Amino acid sequence: MADGTAPVSVVTALYIGTRTLHTEAERSGIIRDLLRGEASRDGYILLQRNLLPAYHALERGLQHHRDTPALAALAGYRLDRAAPLRADLKAMCGGDYADIPLLAAGEAYARRITEAAEGDGARLIAHAYTRYLGDLSGGQILRRLLAKNPGLRPEELSFYDFPDHANLAALKAEYRQALDDAGALAADPRAIIDEGSLAFSLNIELSWAVQNALLPATAAE
Repeated sequence: MADGTAPVSVVTALYIGTRTLHTEAERSGIIRDLLRGEASRDGYILLQRNLLPAYHALERGLQHHRDTPALAALAGYRLDRAAPLRADLKAMCGGDYADIPLLAAGEAYARRITEAAEGDGARLIAHAYTRYLGDLSGGQILRRLLAKNPGLRPEELSFYDFPDHANLAALKAEYRQALDDAGALAADPRAIIDEGSLAFSLNIELSWAVQNALLPATAAE
């Protein structure tokens, strides 16, 4: 910057800008139940089925921008979660999860990530922050909770494994820096922060949609 002031960290700006929504997400629908160790197996399966298109969209977007200066480093990390997520779903559903419904909220989330990949793709930084940094942080806590209740087996929790990275703390620190480096190259950092808020809002909507989809089955028991 002209006055010598260091650029604002996009990770810090995303954290501050989405802090309220992050708290709301943790208190919403199926996510609340997961964090309390109270989620059902069916609820978790439905959530993961509806996150799968979002991961597909994010990974396609990053791959598309693998030669874009701002996103090349992020694309290079290849933290792809779609493949292990599919494997988990197959393990949890006996090999076929075709009957697990894709909710409108899941479709909307994936569609928004696809839209974020348009143009220079800088808005994908917000979705990489929300999903991948979340998987390296709270996701590791969720893994332990899910192993206790509803008692998921290791082969049903491979989504939380990063086998190419022995030190997840180091990976998380490196990825945070890669996000900041990408944000520093973005033409419109404000758009990334706004996209982060939208990403959390879409997660909240999906969390409630999953919870509401489970209600008829719960009432029938």
